[in-house]
Amino acid sequence: TDPIMEKFNESISFDKRMWAQDIRGSIAYAKAIVKAGIITTEEGKSLQDGLQLVYKEWESGQFQIKPGDEDIHTANERRLTELIGPVGGKLHTGRSRNDQVATDTRLWTVEAERDILKDMGLLLQAGAEFAREHINVLMAGYTHLQPAQPIRFSHWLCSHLTPLMRDAQRLQELIPRANQCPLGSGALAGNAFGVDREFLAQELGFDGVTPNSLDSVCDRDFIVEFLMWTALMSVHLSQLSEDLIITNLLKGVDIDDAYATGSSLMPQKKNPDALELLRGKAGIALGRAVGLTATLKGLPRAYNKDLQEDKVPLFDAVDSVKDCLAIATGVICTMKPNPDMLMKALCPEMLATDLADYLVRKGVPFRETHHISGACVRLAEEQKISIDELTLEQLQKIDSRFGEDVMKVWDYEVSVERKSSIGGTSKASVLKQIDDLVAFGKSLQ
Repeated sequence: TDPIMEKFNESISFDKRMWAQDIRGSIAYAKAIVKAGIITTEEGKSLQDGLQLVYKEWESGQFQIKPGDEDIHTANERRLTELIGPVGGKLHTGRSRNDQVATDTRLWTVEAERDILKDMGLLLQAGAEFAREHINVLMAGYTHLQPAQPIRFSHWLCSHLTPLMRDAQRLQELIPRANQCPLGSGALAGNAFGVDREFLAQELGFDGVTPNSLDSVCDRDFIVEFLMWTALMSVHLSQLSEDLIITNLLKGVDIDDAYATGSSLMPQKKNPDALELLRGKAGIALGRAVGLTATLKGLPRAYNKDLQEDKVPLFDAVDSVKDCLAIATGVICTMKPNPDMLMKALCPEMLATDLADYLVRKGVPFRETHHISGACVRLAEEQKISIDELTLEQLQKIDSRFGEDVMKVWDYEVSVERKSSIGGTSKASVLKQIDDLVAFGKSLQ
């Protein structure tokens, strides 16, 4: 074989990450072919004992990959046969690398997804408790990057934790589809020796068995779903990062030195590199999802070598997601809000809607109060003063229904406390959001 082709064809350099899953699958299969009467109990025990020895070599770092070990499956079987002799060749009876790799990849993916859920639980709990710690801090809320209404800093932070909670729920929903056992499907047509696939699924901790052997060996939907999931979750981390970069620019929060770097030229610089990298990795995540989907698009049934290209984006995605979640958790837990600067970004014009609501409470239709409040904004702009500097007399000239108590409208704390419905920015509402986030985060641990 052309040595360039050998290098081009091999996958051991990356699929060796699945060594433990490959051995687990082989032990289960050895039990299954004993159960089916294909090999003797003694042969089955020899296979299982030998596989345990191979496992210990990997675990201790002593396993040696040799020339000819094309992939993790051939490497493990080669070493097994070296340890126990010709009986090692019976392990592959009725089994193909097609159903073997599908099994290994599903096992590995589900384990990774469950680990990621734990990381997400930690992020949600840490972020929610940070929000609780700063529940009294107010800040400007924006739409279109224009000052809109006053909100609580903790409400803003919860607005970024909430989509991450949805991401965790979505990931939970992916796992049952991924956690189906393809082992026993053979190369494509099924197993010719009556292997009990439900037994295999039970042995390996799968939720069930895949229903069609052709589909079983070429189905990579579970990887595409995960990659698409990572893309959306990364988008949410990117949005959080962008908001924090802007807020840091406005001195509303300080990013800890552990997650920032200096400039090689300008000594005054402190760059939010961790946040910029989180933002940048969202594009890479989307590229992985699109890339593998494009690879799958034109494949005929059943297994094709193109499917070997699923591992690198999968492994990279898992590594990246775990790193991103750890970094995001660290950034949130160590950043320091600057209440004075956050308050400085508030302006009385943000209370124009509260001014309209004041008249609504007096029975005036909102569409009318909206125009009245707009007239007050225009008058203040014409007078080149802040809207809260308009006198009662000026307000009453616009609408006689303004009373002396209208001056109480110009209170940011009162404004946020009025938003007391579920999901609002009042203290009680935000504390409920925090409690829900913490409870959900704990459920993931």
